[in-house]
Amino acid sequence: MTYPHPILAREGWPFIASSVLLSVLVWALAGFWWSLPLWVLTLFVVQFFRDPARPIPKDPFAVLSPADGRIVAIEHAFDTYAQRDALKISVFMNVFNVHSNRAPVDGTLRAVQYFPGKFFNADLDKASEQNERNALVIDSAGRVVTAVQVAGLIARRILCYVKAGEALQRGQRFGFIRFGSRVDVYLPLGSQSRVSIGDKVYASSTVLADLAA
Repeated sequence: MTYPHPILAREGWPFIASSVLLSVLVWALAGFWWSLPLWVLTLFVVQFFRDPARPIPKDPFAVLSPADGRIVAIEHAFDTYAQRDALKISVFMNVFNVHSNRAPVDGTLRAVQYFPGKFFNADLDKASEQNERNALVIDSAGRVVTAVQVAGLIARRILCYVKAGEALQRGQRFGFIRFGSRVDVYLPLGSQSRVSIGDKVYASSTVLADLAA
């Protein structure tokens, strides 16, 4: 299943509608100044659920960022989802980032694995192993790339719209995490990172790394 980029994510429509309705109701019953905090909340909800279109690099060896946010980890780690040593790159999303998740590479989904867990701050390293998470193991022309959606302190809902066996295209929208979270990407050893700790990245348009040949 493919998803267009409708400026505002479909996941946010009920939240936006409810916030606008409540703001209008308070304005009508109590006046504008009483409703002003609710209008500010409405603006926050709208910005959280924005889902802009992005340019997608065509380099077949480029691994694209699956999320907007800030790089918080670049390290060698064990990928428990694909059972191998890997290069791990982690993107932390705060409440002001776009939370639409998009495929980092072209490929076929070997597995989609969901794990219940805790809700530590997603900026912490232990969140990768202990928080609620959903892992996508992607076979990209014989190279395995794993993307893991990780819930955070405020995020309480991971949404994933793809299943094992489906084909993914780079930049394709595959899921959403509500209200602050993290995405970990595991790459074959020998892959070369093109980002540094603290860098801001953008889903689909920022290249995280070059895949090992």
